[in-house]
Amino acid sequence: MQIDEIDRNIIGILRRNARASLSDLAIELKLSRATIRARLDKLQKSGEILGYTVILQRDTMDAPVRGITLVKIEGKGADRITSILNAMTEVAALHTTNGNWDLILELHTETLQDLDKVLNRIRKIDGIQSTETNLLLSTVRSSKNVLYSNLSNS
Repeated sequence: MQIDEIDRNIIGILRRNARASLSDLAIELKLSRATIRARLDKLQKSGEILGYTVILQRDTMDAPVRGITLVKIEGKGADRITSILNAMTEVAALHTTNGNWDLILELHTETLQDLDKVLNRIRKIDGIQSTETNLLLSTVRSSKNVLYSNLSNS
């Protein structure tokens, strides 16, 4: 299934707040509730959205494969690239930054092979100049009371 800009925006909002109502989505995206409902139904029926859940901080410590990817963007495509990356279910967090890198991604996958596939998808995005990835081996300290929305990807 092809995901367009509207679908990416819906997914992005739900990643930040899986409890967002149809009304909240409609207001933020300036679309009708019927359009939002139809889009969500399509995303769910296609298997793009498998469900909605709450992940507690302790759950993130059990992610089998976690990594930090630094991304350098060429040209002026930052908004478009950020939107694409934000819709990827493996991207647990996305940060803009200064210095040599433009974005920092926290990636969560089930296996190293899955991480490799995600990194290949990221590198193929038009406008990404280079990336550097480091695996997270253990977490000594993390933010308290972190609440994430998770959209699983098969």
